[in-house]
Amino acid sequence: MSEAHGGRRVLMEASGGNRLNRRATESLSCQRWPLFSWFLFLLGLVFLVWCCIQSSSTQWESSSLHEYYHRLLNQSRRVPLPPPYRVYPKHGLKPTEPSEGPERPTAPPPQYHPAYARNYHFIMDHPEVCRTRAPFLVLMVPVAPQNAAARDAIRQTWAAAGEVRGRAVLTLFMLGLSGGAGVQEELRREDLLHRDLLQSDFTDTYRNLTIKTMVIMDWLATRCRAAAYAAKVDSDMFLNVHNLVSMLQTPGVPAADYLTGMLMWNRPVVRSRASKWFVPEELYPGPRYPPYALGMAYVFSNDLPHKFVEVSKSIGAFNIEDAYIGECMKELGLAPAAPPDPAQFKAYSPRYDRCEYSKVITYILGSPEELLRAWKDLKKPGPPC
Repeated sequence: MSEAHGGRRVLMEASGGNRLNRRATESLSCQRWPLFSWFLFLLGLVFLVWCCIQSSSTQWESSSLHEYYHRLLNQSRRVPLPPPYRVYPKHGLKPTEPSEGPERPTAPPPQYHPAYARNYHFIMDHPEVCRTRAPFLVLMVPVAPQNAAARDAIRQTWAAAGEVRGRAVLTLFMLGLSGGAGVQEELRREDLLHRDLLQSDFTDTYRNLTIKTMVIMDWLATRCRAAAYAAKVDSDMFLNVHNLVSMLQTPGVPAADYLTGMLMWNRPVVRSRASKWFVPEELYPGPRYPPYALGMAYVFSNDLPHKFVEVSKSIGAFNIEDAYIGECMKELGLAPAAPPDPAQFKAYSPRYDRCEYSKVITYILGSPEELLRAWKDLKKPGPPC
């Protein structure tokens, strides 16, 4: 083989090698480019997610406390809701409305707390009861839906008189939802007979007593503004209505911004989780409650319910209903007043005494049967003392 021919072969081999190298390089670059594209795509996706998190962090922080309130005060147990209502997780229960044309976005309310009464709606109502004759005193009794025995005992005793000392007195029972269709049907029949039940669509539990109380205030503020006074009275109470009306007729008793009962002063907030009155610092950070009237029974001028409902929009809810009303009073720049005779508002009695029961306004009793016995004895002929 000539030297020239050998040289051409070497050149050809080199040229072929260069082509192979170029192909290998091109092949490698083609393999690297998809990997690089995926890397850029993933990097962009991470950046997009980070931006979304940053933009929504403020909204999450503002709603977290509401969610905590909602879980604590309106327990997650599902209850049957009547057809005209729909659950809105962030704003409570709202009535459904027929749509007219394209749906327009609506701004949520600026503040929301579970105790704000306008988040709930009456499914059993009697707005007409205050129209025929404006009552001097409205007695509002929060009671469990299943506790028909307590309602019947009250109807036969201190709620029986529609007029006391020449003044109209009205008694109504406030209930929430029980969760049972059978109970609801019994309530419907009971209300057809007595026309004295009010029911709203909150879950009726002990932890929801603050909601129940604020719904009472909302009913008074929207259905019975003409009444002079109202009282919240627990269903296990003996109530001497004659003495209560007499107290409200005492000269000097205010007609406005007035709330009285058995007053509690400088009461510490219970922090023990073992207690049913436990309130965590997240719900009420202060160590002590403002002055308030014990929830067994307190009476107030009927200008206050509207003020309570409005101010509740700016007061975080907690589950001690009477202390919550005290907090509303404080926020309004008011304070409960001592009754003309503080000895008339009493809690527990060691034993029944006819003379004593004729002088007081309140006592806590153990059962509906105890109320019936005490009332029958108190009303028998002859002086009580």
